[in-house]
Amino acid sequence: MHSVQALKLGNLRLGSAAVRCVCSTAVSGTGFCCFPLGQRRLLRLQGPDTDPFLQGLITSDMKYLRPEAEGRRALYAHLLNLQGRTLYDVILYRLHTQLEEEPDILLECDVSALEPVQKHLKMYKIRKKVTIAPCLHLSLWAVLPWEQPEDAACTFTSCPDGALILTPDPRATVMGWRMVTDKDKNPLEIVANSQLGDVKNYHRHRYHQGIPEGVKDLPPGVALPLESNLAYMNGICFSKGCYLGQELTARTHHTGVIRKRLVPVQFSSEVPIPEGAEVLTQAGKAAGKYRAGQEDIGLALLRLVYVKEELHLKIAENTRIDLSASIPEWWPKASNN
Repeated sequence: MHSVQALKLGNLRLGSAAVRCVCSTAVSGTGFCCFPLGQRRLLRLQGPDTDPFLQGLITSDMKYLRPEAEGRRALYAHLLNLQGRTLYDVILYRLHTQLEEEPDILLECDVSALEPVQKHLKMYKIRKKVTIAPCLHLSLWAVLPWEQPEDAACTFTSCPDGALILTPDPRATVMGWRMVTDKDKNPLEIVANSQLGDVKNYHRHRYHQGIPEGVKDLPPGVALPLESNLAYMNGICFSKGCYLGQELTARTHHTGVIRKRLVPVQFSSEVPIPEGAEVLTQAGKAAGKYRAGQEDIGLALLRLVYVKEELHLKIAENTRIDLSASIPEWWPKASNN
């Protein structure tokens, strides 16, 4: 078995026996859609200081990504600014399989944030022994069951050839799996009983489930992590040590008061809606703001007391669009009210 450490940065390929995914061959009778995530990119961080370096920057705890941590291969987190607001949403993937191996991590981010994330990381790198470089030769996929995409509880049973990573999406079960492959690999030859999906349907699914992703859903320096449901999506640890932007987030958590949250919204008609448009109650009270979406579905940052009320957007003097908000079923039950 070859060591992952022997793989050179920028030349990562899928043939190494040391790079294993958690799951693969689909359970018999289950069909899947593989969605190409061209709006996401990957960075590779490698070196002896990788874990402590990331530990001081991300909202989650790197200990949950160690090889002994129940086999977990993916970790969701945000990178915050000094004021505690979200800069970038990221998913980390662990490539190394043994504790004695040098840490080797893939970092997924929005395509438009690839250079800003690199600059952000390098600004805090200082003398740490970490190499950071984009992996432009890799492709990222979302894998979802196509018959019941809202129930991704079925499992894979063995590791497929051709995938570098195939692991449950760390944000929520309803988001299925994340898969990383070389660009020349056909995902339909990796995931049994699968078909290629339209990425618009992937985004429609995640908006329906209230899952934000990328800079439009989480505007850098604007979005607050707890209002963005970071805790619900397994993206924050309140017991870890200090990290950049921790103070405001910890204070908000310990007060126990979060009055606004990102929630799914459905519109009465398909019309272009400007990002940041004000959402109003029937009585004209400000309920929140529209964040982003596609067609007749999206996300809005709403005051929770107004979620079950009749709401609307006024996008022009004589143009009003009705909308309905909902609480996702996968949220903790205490929040489904």
